[in-house]
Amino acid sequence: MSFPETLRVGIHFELICPWCFIGKRQFERARQDFARQFPAVAVATNWHPVQLLPGLPEQGLPFKEFYEQRLGSAQAVRQRQQQVLQVAQRVDLEIDFAAIGRMPNTRQAHALLRQVAMMDGPERYEALLERLYSAHFQRGEDIGDLATLRSLAMETGISAEDFAQGTTAVAAATTAAAAIAGVPYYDFGEGISLSGAHEPEVLLTAMKLAMDANTQHNLQELGT
Repeated sequence: MSFPETLRVGIHFELICPWCFIGKRQFERARQDFARQFPAVAVATNWHPVQLLPGLPEQGLPFKEFYEQRLGSAQAVRQRQQQVLQVAQRVDLEIDFAAIGRMPNTRQAHALLRQVAMMDGPERYEALLERLYSAHFQRGEDIGDLATLRSLAMETGISAEDFAQGTTAVAAATTAAAAIAGVPYYDFGEGISLSGAHEPEVLLTAMKLAMDANTQHNLQELGT
């Protein structure tokens, strides 16, 4: 017996979380390996925004001062950033903390992503998501600034009208940070979840386990 197979993966993320940027790269590698091993199984990826710091001022805060206050000292910040950079290197990802000037409020950026999710396909969504991460972590652009967001939207083929609709529809809810065990957070199929940035091999294993679980569930539904 054969039937269409789709593995659904949900990913909870925040745009100012370096582990989420790393997790995106790790998942992309796992997804590519999965496609090579299981070409008949489609992977449907759903991205779920989580705003970790909704109380930040709309104009954001100075990045360096924010993290020194949050972690307690400049030394603690350097240690944390070095830890991030070491993991990022394993997936060939460059992060330039020195270029970041502001810690942005991500409310408008998430609203724009939600608008793209409603009007377009996953390719456009992931292109914008990648550009937002690159803007913050590699180019030092302020993704809390409307003019910057408009420019990034245009680069990824989003019209001025759609941009305006996205950034005014800010009432749409993001996932509450307390509702999940940190970000990035992955839901694979039915009942398999992982929290944190994991190596591609770990994510690939989770995808395989989820596919097996979904297959068993489908067979039970069909009474076989």
